[in-house]
Amino acid sequence: MTKKRRAAVSLDAILKGAQILLPHPRIGLKLARIEAEKKFFPFLNPKRKSGYARKIHQLSIRITDLCNLRCHTCGQWGDNGFLHGCNPGELKGREVSGKRYLEIFDDLVHHGHRPNVYIWGGEPTMYVSLLDILYGATERKMPVSIVSNGHRIASMAEELIKSRLYLLQLSIDGHNGDVHNGLRPSAGKGDAFNDILKGLQAVYECRKGRPGLPIVASLTVISKQNMHHLVDIYHRFKKYVDIFVFYPSWWINHEQAERHETDFSERFGFQPKLHRGWIGSWKPDEYQTLAEQIKELKSLSKSLSAPSVTFIPDITTVADLEKYYTDHQETFGYDECVSIFQAVELDSNGDMSPCRDYHDYIVGNVKEKTITELWNSERYRDFRASLQRDGLMPVCCRCCGLMGY
Repeated sequence: MTKKRRAAVSLDAILKGAQILLPHPRIGLKLARIEAEKKFFPFLNPKRKSGYARKIHQLSIRITDLCNLRCHTCGQWGDNGFLHGCNPGELKGREVSGKRYLEIFDDLVHHGHRPNVYIWGGEPTMYVSLLDILYGATERKMPVSIVSNGHRIASMAEELIKSRLYLLQLSIDGHNGDVHNGLRPSAGKGDAFNDILKGLQAVYECRKGRPGLPIVASLTVISKQNMHHLVDIYHRFKKYVDIFVFYPSWWINHEQAERHETDFSERFGFQPKLHRGWIGSWKPDEYQTLAEQIKELKSLSKSLSAPSVTFIPDITTVADLEKYYTDHQETFGYDECVSIFQAVELDSNGDMSPCRDYHDYIVGNVKEKTITELWNSERYRDFRASLQRDGLMPVCCRCCGLMGY
């Protein structure tokens, strides 16, 4: 029998991150509480079968659909992305305003919620009021993190640090321009690798003499093109990065997409569409080579002074790696979604959904209602109860909400 698992931050990352967070105990305690509540989820959520959720621990905002890159593995603008054919001007025009986000933050605080705020996109630096959001959240004692492809980070470095951003996550898929830019081609003119390098250097210089924040994490999606260079990525950026995170990629095949459409329709009475943006074939050519790269990375990070390395999900053997890429029925023990009980997912237009990557199911819109009004609404509870009663949906087996939250 496969051991039951829930997404968790690795012990190595916790220990090394704790050193940076020592001058910031409030943030450290919030993160520790989230990990504890994931571990003891069944005991702390006795009403979960009815879909009732307790405290909001994370507010995840896909703040804009706009992006300057067209990364191959992205379900939004990538090879099969669900945003293909959309008009950028229309996407921008429907975004939630910075003023409305601040009103939403105030309502959360009023109702006793001070979640971590996780900002992503698209590319979040293309959202005009980003700094207002960062300052507004931290002023309300809600720790903020962003994930970026490096666009504009160099020019914004000083402000990011002044805003007390606690976590800066940068997407790095290659150790040099050829590999990185090949996997993350620009939507126009640009050099994504150079943006990453300049951004990291700027943040490094701005952090000197300051109390360690933001924590800098690199996010690497493992692919055929970079699987031989994971160790090279570590060596190339270890001066600037505190935590290296490697993902074997979130993707589904055509068979799983069709199974999901049937399952979802039976549960909720309508046909999903957005999941087809994540259809791909990102299988490595050599599982043994990938396993050896992972083993070496773990060895390199053993020293307490070395940047930590995390694999999400934490699968490292040749057999498990092959199973991940070839058997989409295998969940490696991740058979219960906790994120839908702890994290809010907002789309750029204000739609609120239980699910980050496969967000066809909408519970309402925050331009019209508040998060606290929607958090335990009947529609939200119905979705949670379905996953508790009927189990995971076919696409859930390769979702960051299940294995990476």
